[in-house]
Amino acid sequence: MEPAEATFQRLVAQLDYPMFIATVAAGGELAGCLIGFATQCSIHPPRFLAGISDKNRTYRVAAGATNMAVHLVPEDAIELAELFGGETGDEVNKFERCSWRPGPDGVPLIDGCPSRFVGRILERVDFGDHTGMVLEPFFAEDEDHEGPLRFHRAKRIDPGHEA
Repeated sequence: MEPAEATFQRLVAQLDYPMFIATVAAGGELAGCLIGFATQCSIHPPRFLAGISDKNRTYRVAAGATNMAVHLVPEDAIELAELFGGETGDEVNKFERCSWRPGPDGVPLIDGCPSRFVGRILERVDFGDHTGMVLEPFFAEDEDHEGPLRFHRAKRIDPGHEA
């Protein structure tokens, strides 16, 4: 590893950003995964960027999706984070293991993550091992909670697919 890359990795390892679960529906399939690479990227018009690993099933299903839900994971919802981050949809139907309801366009809305939005996928940008989905929010729900699950707690979850 080059010195600049190693220094960069140490720097970003200090960040403690909130964790999200992204869900999609396309072609009769549902998929979802835990994501950490996510942020608001415009105020006017409102836009959000969700980074999806190209190694997981959610990426493959999202390729045919027009909408994506992004759920803020509550601090006390570690079981959902483990399900969506530690299991692969190639082997496990995650939606049989949690409570959810269909949202706009059939996108799964996870009951245990009541602060969420659904956005139209406007653009897909290749970032290397992740693809950035630029979302235009059109549906949102927010419920008070104690705070989000953060990266430093979630990084203990073994990924359901290779990193």
